[in-house]
Amino acid sequence: MVNFAKLKAAQAAIEEIKNVQKTEAIIKIGLGTGSTARFFVDLLGEMVANGYECICVPTSIETEKQALALGIKLADIGDLGQLDVTVDGADEIDPQLGLIKGGGGALLREKIVASASKRMIVISDDSKMVEYLGAFPLPIEVNKFGLGATKILIEKILGKDNLGKDNLGMDKKLELRKDKNNQVFVTDGGHFIYDAFFSRILDANTLSRQLLDVAGVVQHGLFLDMCDTAFVASDDGVKRYDK
Repeated sequence: MVNFAKLKAAQAAIEEIKNVQKTEAIIKIGLGTGSTARFFVDLLGEMVANGYECICVPTSIETEKQALALGIKLADIGDLGQLDVTVDGADEIDPQLGLIKGGGGALLREKIVASASKRMIVISDDSKMVEYLGAFPLPIEVNKFGLGATKILIEKILGKDNLGKDNLGMDKKLELRKDKNNQVFVTDGGHFIYDAFFSRILDANTLSRQLLDVAGVVQHGLFLDMCDTAFVASDDGVKRYDK
């Protein structure tokens, strides 16, 4: 069944990229991962079939396969330098356009690609809009080596007074992600993911810095000060939010 809200958000992003200022003759686009981003990639594929020129960087093997099947030209991010724009979905969006991403497990590549882009456009339905980030489990991508030691260090951070239950809502629940076959989920980069469960996160910047200080943490799903524009769709239409 088609999610028409997600489709409408993707259509709004398609119209937006037609007016994106390009650094070169052909626009360079980062392609997100997930159910909403899939709509955007499909629509972009239709444009490419009708002569639209672009070169893209996918954020996952899943998106790479989709884009190649649609005839979208792909390149390695290292060969392109700065991208003009990235279009991706989100698991949560707060009023400052802070995001939680990584429900699909592609957060590391998504953050690399978004960081290498002049603009990040997020597309979603209105169910992803929240007052505070954190109700959606925060993905924390970790190295397989030293997994147990890394977990202990993450739990220490989540248990600190300045990041405790009283002001951040952390319930100290940390789960190693499993796939649909109940096997440990492995990212495209060969890492594992811990999902941290909150009620809400009131100091996302502090949490972000402290998690990244843990040697075994590769990246996390807090995308702060990265989203420039969000197109959020509902039954009433699409609303645009700018940073």
